[in-house]
Amino acid sequence: MLSENTRRWIESTTGARVISVAVLPGATSSLLHTVEIETADRRHSLVLRRFANQEWVRREPDVAVREGLSLKHATRAGLPVPQLIAVDPDGTHCGVPATLVARIPGTVVLEPEDPRSWLRGLAEAAARIHRVDAAGFRWKYRRYNDAQALSVPGWSKQPEAWKKAIDIVQGTPRPYPECFVHRDYHPSNVLWQNGVVSGVVDWVNGCRGPAGIDVAWCRHNLANLHGVAVADDFLKAYIAEAGSEFKYDPYWDLMSVVELLPGPPSMHEGWRASGVPGTTNALVRERLDNYVKSVVACL
Repeated sequence: MLSENTRRWIESTTGARVISVAVLPGATSSLLHTVEIETADRRHSLVLRRFANQEWVRREPDVAVREGLSLKHATRAGLPVPQLIAVDPDGTHCGVPATLVARIPGTVVLEPEDPRSWLRGLAEAAARIHRVDAAGFRWKYRRYNDAQALSVPGWSKQPEAWKKAIDIVQGTPRPYPECFVHRDYHPSNVLWQNGVVSGVVDWVNGCRGPAGIDVAWCRHNLANLHGVAVADDFLKAYIAEAGSEFKYDPYWDLMSVVELLPGPPSMHEGWRASGVPGTTNALVRERLDNYVKSVVACL
């Protein structure tokens, strides 16, 4: 599971002995493993992320460095994130670029017993990230696809809503105040322990940018998981937490969904790993259609 070279790197970096390695389920864009290490008097649990997607690394050769510096920036700000242990920026030790972090206690919650508290916790954690100053941070928000090359998805049953969404994001970009953003903020990247958020993970896309894109990314994930009403309840919770610092603009909701194109959307691998029952690819597409229609109706 780990090459001897990788094992030696972990042991020399930590000064401890690797005693076990296991796949961490739910990863979609990289290889994740938990690594148990042991010193003379105690054990520690780490997470090794290896960026094995060659196309991604070709486009963003600094991907591991970016996650490492995002984690350092977040840690300095006091955010609940994994402690960075080491970065293998070019794959010298791991074969591909990699990051090694301390494992945070907690689990992903996708079907909460108390939805209101769950949404409030998600909103509070997001607002806390967005209060962090990102001035001078190396990476800046950018779109994931070319807005001018978009077309209405053939799988949609709400083509008029999608056409309006695309027309809007193809217009003049919205100005925004910069803050620190996660850029992939959604429930599968938030850990919980004893009913409260214990950590926010997966900082590969951390950057300075608009708070609205994090809120929007979480909203469309919530809509796909549980429907439009839950996405709207999250927005209300976030506005209450962020206060006057945040001005809601549906533009960012539409930007986040067109970033999913050409699609079609499907079940997130992390949802399968967390055992979400009754959610199918067809249901996700129906919910996303309904969400886009609801956002367009706000304009």
